[in-house]
Amino acid sequence: MKPFAPAERVPYLHARRDLKMARSAHAYVWGNTARFYEWLEDSRLARIVPEGPAIWICGDCHLGNLGPLADSDGNVAIQIRDLDQAVIGNPAHDLIRLGLSLATAARGSDLPGVITARMLEEMIAGYAEAFSHPDQDEREAQQEPDAVRTVRRRALNRKWRHLAKERLEAIEPCIPLGKRFWPLDEKEYAALRDVVIHPPVSAMILSLDHRGKERAPVMADAAYWMKGCSSLGLLRFAAVVTLEGKKRTDHALVDLKEAVQPVAPIASGACMPDDPAERVLAAARALSPHLGERMATARMLGHSIFVRELMPQDLKIEAEQFSRGEALKAARYLAFVVGKAHARQMDKATRRAWLTTLRNGRSNGMDAPSWLWRAVVALAARHEAGYLDHCRIYALAR
Repeated sequence: MKPFAPAERVPYLHARRDLKMARSAHAYVWGNTARFYEWLEDSRLARIVPEGPAIWICGDCHLGNLGPLADSDGNVAIQIRDLDQAVIGNPAHDLIRLGLSLATAARGSDLPGVITARMLEEMIAGYAEAFSHPDQDEREAQQEPDAVRTVRRRALNRKWRHLAKERLEAIEPCIPLGKRFWPLDEKEYAALRDVVIHPPVSAMILSLDHRGKERAPVMADAAYWMKGCSSLGLLRFAAVVTLEGKKRTDHALVDLKEAVQPVAPIASGACMPDDPAERVLAAARALSPHLGERMATARMLGHSIFVRELMPQDLKIEAEQFSRGEALKAARYLAFVVGKAHARQMDKATRRAWLTTLRNGRSNGMDAPSWLWRAVVALAARHEAGYLDHCRIYALAR
């Protein structure tokens, strides 16, 4: 496939997003955050969802947005990886979004409905445990599912060459134009070069450089990056940054992404940064400390962007197919991760009150709150119908 010039990008990106969302019901859930909140705001559902404490939430808390992240010292933890939709909002929305993602994965794995019910019970158990020990390592508190254990082991052994080969399809510090990476025009290239030397961005890159602070970051190559699903159509760039020193030269791969206003509901009276990229950065520092210390913000061609250096250890959890046992372990473990991110922001009294609210919602013989079950069932039905309709429209368009 030939690379797309700037003027040709948007139509192809929109078509690409439609294709990705048509591949599976799970992909449709991942790429349709706006519709998720539209359906969640249905009057019947809106009345049954409790209002939790106003804290930073992911806003798009599905399976693909959880995974291993490295801090500046290379320590790896499972945290929230994507915070484009993060807001100060209702933590119940993260639980429903995660529950819907798990339920869709269970259906894709041809698991019976009773397993979905038990997954929601395990979710609440794992989430509640995090509130008792918000600073406890997830490996100490929970038995890692095979999918998580495998990806963590892979992450721990990865170096720059693995990152370069995976992302750039080569070990050399250059970006190959083709299916994923497209050419920039002169204005974009110059703007990216200015972003790399922008003090907050260069300071972030240098803070991750443990081989001496005398080196200055220089952009060696850059391209438009066709990546993601729901964000396709926004600005997204990759840049290779060179750190030149007297004894050696190192390289960094930097991800630059446009930030826009969120679709996730914001809590009444919430005070957040007005700039979208500053909002994402503030959320990362609250929810995913490993990621928050590796991010900076800038302006580029009139757009708000956030910048992060990619680390070799940053991987996705590939968990679209579950066995029965793995489905239950994954639900408990991933909810524990989300629970830690939420609980760290609350004092002890607020944590206790929120857990009491969750427990008071149990009924019908389930250990999961009835509002969570009803919301996930209703949204799963709507997403299944929406997915089939999307496929029909996509097929006609083709």
